[in-house]
Amino acid sequence: MTVSRNSVFWFVVGSQHLYGDESLDYVRKNAQIIVDGLNKSGKFNYPIEFKELVVSNESITSVMKEVNYRDEVAGVITCMHTFSPAKMWIRGTQLLQKPLLHLATQFNESIPWSTIDMDFMNLNQSAHGDREYGYINARLKKNNEIVFGHWGHASVQEKVSKWMDVAVAYNEGFNIKVARFGDNMRDVAVTDGDKIEAQIMFGWHVDYYGIGDLVEVANQVTDAEVDTLFEEYKSHYEFDYGDYTKDVWEEHVKVQARYEIALLRFLSERGYSAFSTNFQDLHGMEQLPGLAVQRLMEKGYGFAGKGDWKTAALSRFMKIISNNKATGFMEDYTYELKPGSEAILQSHMLEVDPTFAQKKPRILVAPLGIGGKADPARLVFDGGAGEGIAVTVADFGTNFKVIVNEIETISPEEVAPNLPVARVLWKPKPSFESGVKEWLRIGGGHHTVASLHVTVEQIEWWAKMCNAECFVIR
Repeated sequence: MTVSRNSVFWFVVGSQHLYGDESLDYVRKNAQIIVDGLNKSGKFNYPIEFKELVVSNESITSVMKEVNYRDEVAGVITCMHTFSPAKMWIRGTQLLQKPLLHLATQFNESIPWSTIDMDFMNLNQSAHGDREYGYINARLKKNNEIVFGHWGHASVQEKVSKWMDVAVAYNEGFNIKVARFGDNMRDVAVTDGDKIEAQIMFGWHVDYYGIGDLVEVANQVTDAEVDTLFEEYKSHYEFDYGDYTKDVWEEHVKVQARYEIALLRFLSERGYSAFSTNFQDLHGMEQLPGLAVQRLMEKGYGFAGKGDWKTAALSRFMKIISNNKATGFMEDYTYELKPGSEAILQSHMLEVDPTFAQKKPRILVAPLGIGGKADPARLVFDGGAGEGIAVTVADFGTNFKVIVNEIETISPEEVAPNLPVARVLWKPKPSFESGVKEWLRIGGGHHTVASLHVTVEQIEWWAKMCNAECFVIR
């Protein structure tokens, strides 16, 4: 599936009529040069369009209204080339319902000391305009973000780009629909939560379906469709027959192929971009979906087990930010406590996201030991080394907590020949002990979404956009 929709960002430059038409033409020309330079930098996943030079309450309000109803416009980037009296910005900023970035920059990088005069000062006073504009956004409690520095600097462009990725994901959050096949796993606390409040705060829409609804679709999948998908598996993965005969092994794998086709058909026809399953609710299923779920995660769908709709939606959201690179559902399993080698083994019964794989995964069939069904097929691989984050959203009754921990993933040095699931090994920061203890103290759950591409700052920006509490372990 596509990770995100086609989006564009509008660049709006603030000034005022006081400077006259000739001066405003100068500002408009410079604004276009800035936008062209940003787009040509190659650092942005989405284009920036110079929308307008605004000089009055009416022009600002008109632009912001248009932003709201233009679905392709993901957010507004504002720039104060000159002094722009902030009372003009009040109504339009109040009405704006899309993410807002104040790019505190100026056209020129350096002060031209040998030629600077009052004409130059009047038309290049971003430092003056930024403070006026910053004041009104703070007073309006707009939760806008600010990026400061010269627009031509790579570090500034990279930060703007990361903000744009979050803004697109934030808007897409209102289109995230989660299909729950079955309810939450019985007696599990952290996977439950207030679906209405989550939709109000994050935009996530969650619907329940009985597992029979999926079984009905799976029963309609033809053998020819299954065989075609099985041929695709041959080019993507290694085949590990283990102790099974080839015929028996293929029979088990083709069950998962049937589930994959059914899941993809079910979700796409109904507009869902995330889903959850529950191994306690498998009536009519031969196996717990494993390989099928992993394949959909690999395509960009959000997922979490045990009916955990919050983590499924969060997974889809973070896949949008990361463009589906090394991002997905994860679960804490067991500790390595040897001094100097401390780490947490991350895995799941079957459904570890293949975007973390450092080498071509292999398809393995093995008993599950839970769920009481036939031996399911799954993708097995090791995750690679890198720096990233682990994120969870926990419902505390009166509020949601977005909890973030920086992590260092490690390439496993020890083989695990008897472990028939994929694995990711990581160390929480700032240290193993403090990272684990603080996660437990805050109330972080055992389900997370990990990413080697999304940053702490991006999650903080998103939480701010949503007015959600964000706890970063440092």
